[in-house]
Formats: sequence, C-alpha cells, structure tokens
Amino acid sequence: MIDLGGARKNSAKVRQALASRNPKLGAAFDELIKLDESHRAVMIEVEAMRAQRNAASQAIGKAMAAKDAATADKLKAEVSELKARMTDKEAALLEAEKLIRDAAMSIPNIPHESVPVGKDETENPVVRTSGEPRKFDFKPLDHQTVGEKLGALDMKTGVKLAGSRFALWQGPGAKLIRALGNFLLDRHSMSGYLEVHPPYLALPEILEGTSQLPKFEADMYKTVNMDGDKASTLYLISTSEIVLTNMVREEILPADKLPMKLTALTACFRQEAGTYGKDVRGVIRNHQFDKVELVWITKPEESLAALEQLTKDAAATLEALDLPYRVIHLCTGDMGFASQKTYDIEVWMPSENKYREISSCSDCSDFQSRRMAARFRREAKAPPELVHTLNGSGVAVGRLAAAILENNQQADGSVLIPRALVPYFGAERIAVS
Repeated sequence: MIDLGGARKNSAKVRQALASRNPKLGAAFDELIKLDESHRAVMIEVEAMRAQRNAASQAIGKAMAAKDAATADKLKAEVSELKARMTDKEAALLEAEKLIRDAAMSIPNIPHESVPVGKDETENPVVRTSGEPRKFDFKPLDHQTVGEKLGALDMKTGVKLAGSRFALWQGPGAKLIRALGNFLLDRHSMSGYLEVHPPYLALPEILEGTSQLPKFEADMYKTVNMDGDKASTLYLISTSEIVLTNMVREEILPADKLPMKLTALTACFRQEAGTYGKDVRGVIRNHQFDKVELVWITKPEESLAALEQLTKDAAATLEALDLPYRVIHLCTGDMGFASQKTYDIEVWMPSENKYREISSCSDCSDFQSRRMAARFRREAKAPPELVHTLNGSGVAVGRLAAAILENNQQADGSVLIPRALVPYFGAERIAVS
C-alpha cells in the first residue's frame, strides 16, 4: 500500500508516476486524495467534539464538588447531546476510513524514478543478454513434443486427471524436475539464502499482505478449513513469495538481521484467469507448477542494490546450465502491482525463436511491509521503520525443464543434460526408449 502521507505531500509527482503505469490511475489517485481530505475533515470535527466532551466532563466534576446541581445538570445535558452527535460523526469516520482503505488497496506501487516510461511490454528495454542461441541443423521441436517422444511428459494424462493446463511429468521427466529443484536450492542456499519449507496454504490476511488480495483474487484457488465447527478460508499459494515475505509480518527486526535472504521450492497454483487462449500447449502457463523463489528483506537504502544482486542470483542458474537468456527492464506500463522496479529474465526457446519469461525480480519498496506492519530498528531505542521487500523466481522449474528439452534436443530425439546438472540427474542424456 502506498504511503498516503507522503503521496499527499507530493501529489502532483505521485499522480504523474501512477498515470505512467496506466492513465486511469491518475483519476483513481485523485479520488483517493479527495477521500483522504474528507476523512481528515471529519477527524478534526470528531477530535474537537472529544475535547469538548472531556472539558465538559471535568466541568461537571467541579460543579458537583461545589454542590452546584443546576450547573452540573446543564452540563450533563450538553454532554448527552454531544455524545449523540459524536455517535453519528464517529460512524461517519469509520465509514470514511473503510473507503480510504479500499481505495488505497486498489492503487499500485509508485514506479521508481529509474523505471523507463512505457505503455506495455513492447517498450521494455533489454538490459543485457547472455549466451548465443544454438543453430540447429534440423527444425527444433517444441518442449511438449520432445517430452512426449521421450516418455518424459504426458499432457493427455494431466488433462484426464485435473483438466486443461495441468501437466504430468513421468520417468525421466519427473527425475528432471526433481533434479532441477535440488540443483536450484543447493545453489541458492550455498550463496547465503536460508532454505525454507513453508505451508502451501495461507490465510486471507497473508495474501493481502503481499498484495495478491484483493487485486488478484480471481487468479487464486481457495478452500475451506474446518476447525471443529468453525470454518475459515485458506488460499493455495500462487508463489512462495506470499508465505516467505509474511514471515516478518508484524515483526520489528533488529538491524543486524538485515538483509534476510530466503529461498523455497514449492508447488504453486494459479487460475490464470486472464490468460484464456494463451500458451495452451506445453508447460509454459499451467495451473500447477513448481518454482524456486528468492525473497530479500532489507533496509530501505539497500533495496535497489539488493534487486541487482537478486537478479544476478536468478540469472546465474541459467548460466550454470548453459542456457541463453536476456534481462529486460520492465517499463511503467508492464510492471507488477506491488513493484517499484522489476527486471524479467527470459530464456531462449528455439521452437518459438524467441525469449520467454522464466523469472521476474521485483523491488517492492515498503509497499508490502506497510500492509504487513513489517519493521526494523536501526538501534535499540530508535523508532521502528518499515523494511523493504524483494522477490524473484530463482527460477520456475517447469519452464526451466522446458528450456532444457528445447535447447538441448538432438537430431536423434535425445536430450543432453547440462553438465552442471548431471550429478543431480545421474546421466548425461535422456534417450529415446
């Protein structure tokens, strides 16, 4: 959630920055400021009435001590009438606070000044590329075809079991998924990340903390948890960013604990509600997939540098596997809701002759921590400050497997296993049986 106080002081600048994301956000921000002004006006009235009530109560006490019953009765009547008016004003204040919160929850993070202004993904500048796409002496097949020929991927059975956009990896495919998960976790944990195995279900307030709710509820799967006769809603996580970041929810951390670096391999679940007709073939956009996540919790002044390092950590996994990739800087019109700055990492997919996203690394500034009340103290007696939160895929396991199947396919139908992965997979290639 944006800092409303700061936004109020720099309203023109904030409005312009939000409008660079989407022109409609300028009007939404204006409405938020109007609600804030109305709320503050009611707050001033309520505070004045409370002060008047307190003064009258003290005066009643003095009148009664002086045995001035007439004055005391008059003051009591005034306080009674004042309390009646206060009830209406306090109700109006609560309603105004709800309207402000609802409006503020719909406003995305303010883009950092270093973010390029652009309307959509076509205006994302390339930061760097790594590796040269392989030149095939045959027409490369897509990963689904390669996987099915090898007996590693069975999309038909996935659909039979769970419906469209569900994959079933089997035999060498299941082994590849397992090997990649272990490879990624080992790399990140050895570079200073704390490995975590979190719950795959989370409470609504946890998703609200990292901005999945209310904005992206249509993309979430949810279920009902019964505790005796008491029912509560739980959501299946769409990314372990949700639970990893919320580990510091309502905490005040000592400064020497920062930065915190966390990683986890989890299944992720997404409805993909807004992607009908996109990437219906293969495993690029499934409802269930495995992903290794990277999360940083930092001091405010360190988050931008942390974003650079987090992105390098994610990209290094592709370099280790000899996969060509590029890093792009998302423009204002293509950024995620909670992010103030984002880099996407895209891996080369030969069958499509283009790069496809495999990781998105974002600095969310204090946007999430304000929702979560996640703070730190620079010194023992210093006032608490909001931490900054960052997250990135380190990386999506299914997409990584797809990239290996495509980039490493051979003319005889086999697939070479990247050298760094051989100790985890136990063989140098997947051969046609």
